[in-house]
Amino acid sequence: MVKRDDGRDLAPISELLSYRLSRTSSALSRSAALRYRREFDVSLGEWRTIALIAADPTLTLNRLARRAGLDKAQMSRVVRGLVERGLVRRTEGAGRSRQLALTDTGVEAYRGLIAAANERDATFTALLSDEEAEVLGRALEKLADLALALEKRERDHLDEG
Repeated sequence: MVKRDDGRDLAPISELLSYRLSRTSSALSRSAALRYRREFDVSLGEWRTIALIAADPTLTLNRLARRAGLDKAQMSRVVRGLVERGLVRRTEGAGRSRQLALTDTGVEAYRGLIAAANERDATFTALLSDEEAEVLGRALEKLADLALALEKRERDHLDEG
């Protein structure tokens, strides 16, 4: 076991909160991806793209990429595939921008996908008591806030260097 400078044991990776959250998140994503592929023939990235467009029909490719946490090239490939499959269309926006919208087929796919996502969510939350669900929600908000602050601090350090 590796020790800290003060002599206490350092936790192995399997006990670190970030590792445990990552493993849980990955398992949740993999099971969702398998279901969405089987039932709707969309990848997890495509599902998230469809859902983000459904939530905000004023999105441009750049804004969509930022919201999804992907670079513009990755998002462009996902959107291109959805356009080719007739799920998304590009519409004229302000200036030279092009907004993204779901087609009628895309809206139909979204309805099925969001129903499946809500069903999955209910399955997971049913495991928790009301109190546990509330505590988890607050804890996730706190962790997300801290993670974003730490990310910003690390980016600032990179910019300084």
